[in-house]
Amino acid sequence: MPSHPNCSIFHSSNWASVLSESYNYNPLYFAAINDKKLSALIPFMEIKSILTGKRGVSLPFTDYCESIIPQKTNFQDTMCYLIEYAKKAGWKYMEIRANGSLFNGTPPSSFYYGHTLELSQGIERIFPNLRDSTRRNIKKAVKEGVEITINNSSDSIKEFYRLHCLTRREHGLPPPPYFFYRKIHEHILSKDLGFVVLASYNKRCISGGVFFHFGEKAIFKYGASDKGYQHLRPNNLIIWEAIKWYTLNGYKSLCFGRTEPENKGLMQFKTGWGAKEHLIHYYKYDLLKEAFVQDSSRVTGFHNKIFAHMPIPLLKMTGALLYKHMG
Repeated sequence: MPSHPNCSIFHSSNWASVLSESYNYNPLYFAAINDKKLSALIPFMEIKSILTGKRGVSLPFTDYCESIIPQKTNFQDTMCYLIEYAKKAGWKYMEIRANGSLFNGTPPSSFYYGHTLELSQGIERIFPNLRDSTRRNIKKAVKEGVEITINNSSDSIKEFYRLHCLTRREHGLPPPPYFFYRKIHEHILSKDLGFVVLASYNKRCISGGVFFHFGEKAIFKYGASDKGYQHLRPNNLIIWEAIKWYTLNGYKSLCFGRTEPENKGLMQFKTGWGAKEHLIHYYKYDLLKEAFVQDSSRVTGFHNKIFAHMPIPLLKMTGALLYKHMG
């Protein structure tokens, strides 16, 4: 299954363990097996929440999770089966983060932009194709003395989480509970399916990135930094060092994750790496209305101003209480 073009680390049992053990979600993987071989897979997590209801999501806290469906399969028949199961299970709705072509022109409930860099072209071709400002920022970070480390230790994920809390408060959002990152270390990083890239200046850690890899694909999953050192451009150097590592180790692509359409600055940053832009569609099916419905943003609002002024210890407590309901 790792060889399937739509397969990613988000289809793996490693990611399933992170989600289910962190938030007590129930994994439900709908699969077709022919001749003892897995031929189709649609992974779900069943979420039971007194705040947001009982539902199935494929998959929560996941940038994308393409349904692995054989070309000859009628997806409408598959959807009918999923809807029947969801009704019996008492789900409020189900959400699928899949290829839009499967839904025959059905408008998505929401959409995001993805950016993927082809690594097979080699470092000697990737660097000249970077935006001029991206190349300058990499050189600036090196000139200023920013140092990079790449490892998968528990200390590295702990240091990243410290930075992540700073970044989340800057964005007016609570961070996920630290237990979630412990599970990422346990099931992904310690299994050599990812690593943490940390940038330091004068022996102080100022920026970090968490990367996953599976098969021939890599993804930049999380980034965080201390805004006070942004002028040193450590984020650019972190991504460049990850690109070099993945290219030299034979990986074919690096995905930069999803970006909200309104986040123009982040999209500009990602396109500066020569990455190709594409759409990521989410589809939400309301079981009561028996129809696909539109979704509203859960990220922006008055709550952002409240979270932005919270002390970090209180922000951590808030995240620990809310995240399991948000998937």
